[in-house]
Amino acid sequence: MDYQAIRLLLIGILTFDFIFNKALGILNNRSRQQPVPAELEGIYDQEKYAQSQAYQSEVFNFSLISSSFSFLMMLAILWFGGFGWLDEYLRGAASVEPLTSLYFFGVVYLASDLMGIPFELYGTFVIEEKYGFNKMTFKTYLTDKFKSYLLALLLGGVLASLFIVLVMFFEENFWIYFWVAISVFMIFINMFYTSLIIPMFNKLSPLEDGPLKTAITNYSEKVGFPLHNIFVIDGSKRSSKGNAFFSGLGKKKKVVLYDTLIEKHTEEELVGVLAHEVGHFKKKHIIWSMVSGILQTGFMLWLLSKFIFSSEISWALGGHVTALHLNVFAFAILFSPLSTVIGILMNLMSRKNEYEADAYAVTTYDKEPLITALKKLTSDSLGNLTPHPWYEFMNYSHPSLLKRIRAMKAIK
Repeated sequence: MDYQAIRLLLIGILTFDFIFNKALGILNNRSRQQPVPAELEGIYDQEKYAQSQAYQSEVFNFSLISSSFSFLMMLAILWFGGFGWLDEYLRGAASVEPLTSLYFFGVVYLASDLMGIPFELYGTFVIEEKYGFNKMTFKTYLTDKFKSYLLALLLGGVLASLFIVLVMFFEENFWIYFWVAISVFMIFINMFYTSLIIPMFNKLSPLEDGPLKTAITNYSEKVGFPLHNIFVIDGSKRSSKGNAFFSGLGKKKKVVLYDTLIEKHTEEELVGVLAHEVGHFKKKHIIWSMVSGILQTGFMLWLLSKFIFSSEISWALGGHVTALHLNVFAFAILFSPLSTVIGILMNLMSRKNEYEADAYAVTTYDKEPLITALKKLTSDSLGNLTPHPWYEFMNYSHPSLLKRIRAMKAIK
């Protein structure tokens, strides 16, 4: 396939992906206007339901504008060979190939992020503020942005440098060595995420002694889950929305509860949420998800090794010489149809895991506290009660609230 055909293929993939996802979004936006199922009545009163409809509509319309801007920008850059121009310019500043690639990745990342800042600011300080969700100050936003750049420079720079060096020394077999390195990195991050990354952005505090900690400890002992690391995160410094998550392996495992979650839920509901998280651990969902991610990464790297030295792909992006960074960028687009299929499979696995974790919580604790907690979480976030089935199938990592409630009520 010549470079002009490859360029048209890249544009075609981007265009199809954009139209397909926007069509699904429109279907989902219309679906929220359906009558509320009987099992979900009472989650919203009439005023709050109207507020949730307005919020979801505003978020969708804004995402349509922001994604259209990104799509048109990418289309124009591909059509006019903008990446090739950038490659040629950077070669004048850094003629050594490793530096050229590092500079390219850095410039593309920074430019993409800077173009997204106006949309981030509007989404956070206008839409989220309007509906009472945003608790972030502009100072916190700037601090977060600086820390994100620092992490991208340190972690992204190290990984990108390693990737480039391995390609230079091992050529087509680079993917094996980088796969090993990235797998070790993924395991390390999974183990130490709450110890190293989260404290850069949030404060983690051990759950204080009291009725809640006693209830959690009693439940943990009952199900044979040795839990000593229960932390509260100050999520309220950024948003009023609540959450909880499980992180780490072995002795590094931690359960983290958002302070907003503790504030809005009863002790029984919080134990129900914890029981769900324990279910993920007991069913080994975290390990299997990590294994799946590692296998997916290996497959992607193997496939990349078949494209990375193609001159035609570099020319398709406007380059005048074969460039590793141009081929990597083009591959990300070429891989997106496969990535969509893999994403669907991963979502199917994730939804299965959520059903299993719910079932574990029901059988080892009680269904009603968890059901009530999920209803509150949906209400507090002005969530969509009636997502479109196709949109849910393609995008939801968790089953819809209605399906989760029906599954739990079916357990005897």
